[in-house]
Amino acid sequence: MKRKLFIAFLKSSGCEFLREGSNHSLYINLENKKASTVPRHSEINDNLVRKICKDLDIPNPYKK
Repeated sequence: MKRKLFIAFLKSSGCEFLREGSNHSLYINLENKKASTVPRHSEINDNLVRKICKDLDIPNPYKK
């Protein structure tokens, strides 16, 4: 999944940007106070997308 598309999905799911690290961006779900890092690659592996969504306790973007 493209990083820009995934970031837009995170924001629409109620997550907010917290801070930048050296190689990752930190996003937090304010509703349940869970956080996860998003790598700064142009393409993010689908399994990693699922893991980040699970960490943030938001729905999987691939699930229909």
